[in-house]
Amino acid sequence: MTSTPASPTLRARYDVVVVGGGHNGLTAAAYLARAGLATLVLERLDHTGGAAVSAAAFPGHPVRLSRYSYLVSVMPEALVADLDLDIRLASRSTASYTPTMRGGRPTGLHVHRPESAATAASFRDLTGGDDEYAAWQQFYGEVATLAEVVAPTLMQPLPRERDLRSRISSDIWRDVVEEPLGAAVERRFSDDLVRGLVATDGLIGTFASMRDASLVQNRCFLYHLVGNGTGEWRVPVGGMGAVTDALARTAVRAGAEIVTGADVGGIDTDDDGAEITWRDAAGVHTVQAGYVLSGVAPWTLAGLLGEEPADAKPAGSQLKINLLLRRLPALRSGADPTEAFAGTLHLAESYSEIERAHAEAAAGHLPSRMPGEVYCHSLTDSSILGDAPKGTHTLTYFGLHTPAGLFDGSPAEAAERKQIAVDRALAALQEHLAEPLEDCLYRNEDGTSCIEAKIPQDVEADLAMPGGHIFHGDLAWPWATDSEDLDSPARAWGVATSCARVLLCGSGARRGGAVSGLGGHHAAHALLALR
Repeated sequence: MTSTPASPTLRARYDVVVVGGGHNGLTAAAYLARAGLATLVLERLDHTGGAAVSAAAFPGHPVRLSRYSYLVSVMPEALVADLDLDIRLASRSTASYTPTMRGGRPTGLHVHRPESAATAASFRDLTGGDDEYAAWQQFYGEVATLAEVVAPTLMQPLPRERDLRSRISSDIWRDVVEEPLGAAVERRFSDDLVRGLVATDGLIGTFASMRDASLVQNRCFLYHLVGNGTGEWRVPVGGMGAVTDALARTAVRAGAEIVTGADVGGIDTDDDGAEITWRDAAGVHTVQAGYVLSGVAPWTLAGLLGEEPADAKPAGSQLKINLLLRRLPALRSGADPTEAFAGTLHLAESYSEIERAHAEAAAGHLPSRMPGEVYCHSLTDSSILGDAPKGTHTLTYFGLHTPAGLFDGSPAEAAERKQIAVDRALAALQEHLAEPLEDCLYRNEDGTSCIEAKIPQDVEADLAMPGGHIFHGDLAWPWATDSEDLDSPARAWGVATSCARVLLCGSGARRGGAVSGLGGHHAAHALLALR
């Protein structure tokens, strides 16, 4: 097909073109436009935000859910201040609640925020003593010392491993960085449920056993506990879309141009820059740029550059379910639902259940008991409810150990397995409820329950994330090895690709992953250092 020039309202050449208008691409565009660079953002969808968006998922209901990404932790407060972002992140009043059965009675473990005497009492009631809570406090106290050292480096070029290791106790470095996380969990804790609570932060979006020698679960754990030195996961007021809308406003105010509906098909580079080709409703267009920043996954970028991907296609491992409730359901334990659902509610996530679910999934079977977590953002941020009737609430379920391969096959087979997974996930919640969940759900206009589910294949279809992998691939340590080559700004910031004129700016960057803006920040700073 013959290409046509870009719209006459666009320049023929830009200093930088950002491919992908997710939160990282918008972060990079905001920094670069503020530095005076002519910046163009090309986004495939008809809106910016990528996975960090708010949406009215259920027709006829005004509630706007955080449809894919749902909480913010790793985004540095310094980045928010740098860009003068008009966003507010709210703390949840409960850290977590885990319903369970002990001695034939329904009960639960309640971790408060901040932890208090009531938290200690909850541990004591569950475990029969104070040892597990003491171990909990010691472990997370040591993890905090690690986070306090690592977090400040996230807005700087990659530190060397030796420089960090020298400032951290050998015990916690061993437990988090050198040995499989499961070894530390099993050594430090005795209670199966407590072990599972610690382990889950290593498995969000990551398919691994806690004993996996690759340590991918350790890296996932670190990212979940390192944000701003505290690891607190906060609710974006107004939903995730409020974060990316603020980034887009900042970028545009600084002079960046954003084109949506632009499906980039190729990137050609030479020593002087790059030519980017995209298709939109009007045809095929090209534009020139000094540099390209890629917000898409490295696997996808390889195809745009006409290269063979260096690694296998990523494969996600999560089940996301959004629900809309007329009221919060009562719990069999008698816990106040407004407290129990206010933080992270853990389901079928004891250590033995997690490991059993992994073994079943690794053997090609859906977990018989689906481990997962539930969040009720509307308890922290009622603004997302709009003018919905009093008592309305959202629930978000995030399931573990559901790798994409479990849903391969014909469309009918995939749909059947997806429904089984949803049924098992909701059953894990229902067993702790004192009333049918179905009675608490709103109905869609067609009479069906307000339940929206996303498996990895849905995430790939919706967002073009290869394999539906929410991190664009396995997470890396947020530092350089002692011998690693950091001789260029791109390498020093962890955003280098095979092409000198192309930098990573998305979750696939060295310290990308989660809603952090770090990939965009690092690519922008590397590019400014190159010029």
